[in-house]
Amino acid sequence: MADHSPRNALAVALTVALLCAGRPARAQGLGSDASDFPKVGGGGSLLGNSPGAGGGALSGASGNSPQSGQILGTRPGVSTPKGIPTSISSPATLGPTILQRPISAPDLQPISPSSAPLYGTLEIPGRGADDDGPPDGVTLEQAIGVTLQRSLDLRSKFYEIPQARADVLQAGLRANPVFYADAQLVPYGQFNRSVPGGPTQYDINVTHPVDVSRKRRARVEVATRAERVLEAQYQEALRQRIDDVYDAFVLGTLASRQTVRYARQSTQGLARLATKTEELYRGGSVSLGDFNRVKIQLRTARLGLVDAEAAYRKAKLELGSLMNLSPEEIAALEIKGSIEDTSPPPPPAEELKRIALEARPDVVSYRLGVRRAEADVALARANRLSDIFVLYQPYTYQNNTPFGLKSATSWALGVTAPLPVYNRNQGAIRRAELNVDQTRIELSDLERQVGIDVEKAVAEYEVTRREVQELRAEVIPEATQIRDEMFRLYTSGEKSAGDFIGAQLEFNQVAKQYLDTAIRHRRSMLNLNTVTGSRIMP
Repeated sequence: MADHSPRNALAVALTVALLCAGRPARAQGLGSDASDFPKVGGGGSLLGNSPGAGGGALSGASGNSPQSGQILGTRPGVSTPKGIPTSISSPATLGPTILQRPISAPDLQPISPSSAPLYGTLEIPGRGADDDGPPDGVTLEQAIGVTLQRSLDLRSKFYEIPQARADVLQAGLRANPVFYADAQLVPYGQFNRSVPGGPTQYDINVTHPVDVSRKRRARVEVATRAERVLEAQYQEALRQRIDDVYDAFVLGTLASRQTVRYARQSTQGLARLATKTEELYRGGSVSLGDFNRVKIQLRTARLGLVDAEAAYRKAKLELGSLMNLSPEEIAALEIKGSIEDTSPPPPPAEELKRIALEARPDVVSYRLGVRRAEADVALARANRLSDIFVLYQPYTYQNNTPFGLKSATSWALGVTAPLPVYNRNQGAIRRAELNVDQTRIELSDLERQVGIDVEKAVAEYEVTRREVQELRAEVIPEATQIRDEMFRLYTSGEKSAGDFIGAQLEFNQVAKQYLDTAIRHRRSMLNLNTVTGSRIMP
């Protein structure tokens, strides 16, 4: 009995170990076959949710990496590597760049043009050569080019593309074969007639998985299409950044500079009026109260000019920050551009809709997302079948020396093929199929929204264009005539300073309305470029 106690103790220990290891495997929970290798990549993409990427969220690591979590089964013979996970022969699983993410439609809220702030009294300056700015000033095209070249945010987002290419490389990696060596029937002591057994056997074998369902090809297809979606998303990031430049250039710097010109022209005109009023006051033609009213207007205009110049400096800082300029470059920044519309009208709305549906990168990304979702379906179907494992045992040594016989060597060949009795990927296939329908619905909704965006942009352009033309052709000349007539009556003593100031305030409202409308119209021109994703207006 004493000779058998070590064996009994070993048998008990092995039984306890197997029972402890087998308890978690009683139920087939999600992810129970997942690889323990770390995922490649970090958090979510800087480019946002990837269209069409919701179909494989439950497929786990096995959907995106070679042979994650499968078990090398038994083969004919006694030297099988039982219970070895194939993850030890596989590359690490892919990270969230091409793993599935939920879909959400991009934010398509149109940008509403803001109005130029009112600083004191305004006067419409005469149209001259200096309206567009200095000849060597930064144009809108140059501002866009510098922004796209220097933007650290865009540079960071660009790295999503080579990361996606790395995922394509990862998806195409093949599973490694498994090397296994063992010694069997090793006696405690020595076999003899009273304790028969053996002979002791030494085995070396190599097991190689065979991808019969072409999962590797399906993984590469998913990763390749995910890369194309990311490229379109990066183009969408460029479109949004160009729209930010439109805002900073037109609604910020250009509008503020024009406000400075209006305020400076007003200050110069009121300074001449104050000089004339002082002469009339000294001659006894106007009262001290009228003289003080004019001086108050002049002081208000000068304070307004100071505020306008401060706003202009702030707008240049914002534009320079967007362009990633140094403080010295921002201080020397001067822009060249005009709020006047000298361009021919854009194409009709239907033509603009067609251009937008073809060119807008967010629409393109969702179209590519549909194809990526379809690739997820193919991958989920390929994952139904496990790999077949071919085992080649080139060397088996049987030690017959204890029996006084010649030892022998041999070889073996075996195949392990999991029987596809049950479809273990039904949920993932169904999810992938539903994701195709979901992505198509998202695409349809996005295309509908794009059409609405184009209609709104065209309406804004047409309304502001008509308002600018009417203000310039009719309202401004009439307001100017009224103010000039009141000035003549004031200087001749027929009207008081209060009457003239009232007329000046009415003109000020017209000048402010024209400035706001002209800026809105210039922004609406550029908004046509944004909503179509193409260069329609300069």
